[in-house]
Amino acid sequence: MKISGAEAVIRCLLEEGVDLIYGYPGGAIMPVYDELYKFQDQLHHVLVRHEQGATHAAQGYARATGKVGVAIATSGPGATNLVTGIADAQIDSTPMVCITGQVGRHLLGSDAFQETDIIGISTPVTKWNFQVTEASQIPEIMAKAFYIARSGRPGPVLVDITKNAQFDEFEFSYEKCTGIRSYTPVPKLNLDKVAEAAALINSAKKPLIVFGQGIILGQAEAEFKAVVEKSGIPAAWTILGLSALPTDHPLNVGMLGMHGNYAPNLMTNECDVLIAFGMRFDDRVTGNLNTYAKQAKVVHFEIDPAEIDKNVKTEIAVLGDVKESLAALLPLIDAKSHDLWHNEFKALKEVEFNSVIKEELNPTNGKGISMGETVEMINKHSKGDAIIVTDVGQHQMFACRYAKFNSTKSNITSGGLGTMGFALPAAIGAKMGKPEREVVAIIGDGGFQMTIQELGTIFQTQVPVKIVILNNEFLGMVRQWQELFFDNRYASTKMINPNFVAIAEGYHIKSKKVTQREDLDEAVAEMLASKDSYFLEVMVEKENNVFPMIPTGACVSEIRLS
Repeated sequence: MKISGAEAVIRCLLEEGVDLIYGYPGGAIMPVYDELYKFQDQLHHVLVRHEQGATHAAQGYARATGKVGVAIATSGPGATNLVTGIADAQIDSTPMVCITGQVGRHLLGSDAFQETDIIGISTPVTKWNFQVTEASQIPEIMAKAFYIARSGRPGPVLVDITKNAQFDEFEFSYEKCTGIRSYTPVPKLNLDKVAEAAALINSAKKPLIVFGQGIILGQAEAEFKAVVEKSGIPAAWTILGLSALPTDHPLNVGMLGMHGNYAPNLMTNECDVLIAFGMRFDDRVTGNLNTYAKQAKVVHFEIDPAEIDKNVKTEIAVLGDVKESLAALLPLIDAKSHDLWHNEFKALKEVEFNSVIKEELNPTNGKGISMGETVEMINKHSKGDAIIVTDVGQHQMFACRYAKFNSTKSNITSGGLGTMGFALPAAIGAKMGKPEREVVAIIGDGGFQMTIQELGTIFQTQVPVKIVILNNEFLGMVRQWQELFFDNRYASTKMINPNFVAIAEGYHIKSKKVTQREDLDEAVAEMLASKDSYFLEVMVEKENNVFPMIPTGACVSEIRLS
């Protein structure tokens, strides 16, 4: 079958089971869009309002479904506008394929109109990238792109296609990629290492499990839950690991890191064995590495060899697919309860509740609405069944601390890169990927304005996303640091905001603004009952801080309650 390169791109996507892509057309990618028009009954394209929105929407889709997200853009600024989302996907291990148009092969390197070296620009933030200059390359490269993006530790791949390669014709055939020489996405599991790990875990008096997104990416939630319950070991999560284990599970002891819970942070430096599953010991989790868990023997279950001993020295490293590793570990571990150890966690949890949580969820002394109580109100009406998508800042930490989740793939946030503007387009992708689930985007007034134009995408597609803006009229997290560490010098963090409700209504999205606590319950109930998209602005306390907090460079044991 002789077809054009542009048609080949579409047929490759269909062969990979893609039914939804996000993008923005332009000159260098126009041949692909022309073919997309012909295949629109098989492949749904969502027109975003900015190419960055395409990548974040593809991320939200991928994170909610476990499938590969797809974004498409033209050359030059279209391609460079994808880079932030690509970098976000790389550090958060999100499977994504980005397709960019490029000037004709004969113009490469000539500074032609809208020519940019997107291969050079994206190399540091992609798992793999490739520039196609001949139409006949397209099937093989697209097959490799999807294989690399989804296999092993997932990540973003970029395929740049010159315009001549889109127009030229060739004999098309497609074969899915099942392996690449010298690329080993999943290390072979060493059962002796699993046995060593089990022996060390069984000998522990004060063990602590820390788990990250690897559990979710590896689809190992059931195996992980079985290991946690049989071992009786308290389990704490990174923000990307949140929802891998239900938040109300009795062995779930909370969030690690800078704004995590008091008990798991303190007990990191008290445990005798630290067992890490699918997490990379990020600096926001460890604090000062020179004082992190020095008393503990560390067991690290991980798919990526590059993460072993990168930050934290391990006693035993178990490389391999975490689902397979957990299945092998389960019969080898002893059934225990660790009651005395759990009592220490409960005592510290009570300290945190009385010092921080009680006031945050039920503010007194005439204080305004808090972010925490708003999240708690969403819990009340969603009953822990919603997908919560957050942006970056104070609202993100409050949401991660207080949101309730009953099922996996329910917490979608920008973790490693910390990308403001992530939430609104990511929520669009999450809702399109999981239309049967309620999707609530919780966003700060700062980050919202970075991708506010994607309200247009919501209006055009009629995707029923629920949007909650927690408006404190500040860049809240930066302001908190300025208060605590820069003597209240609020340099460039005060926000003079527009009428958000009027803007949302301009996009024909039903909207409401809450300024009084007594109106919050009814407003959240109305929002979640709506069958259509809904915009809710909540005016929250301007100078509320998120605690506990580990100051930058401090030890996890130096976590502050105020």
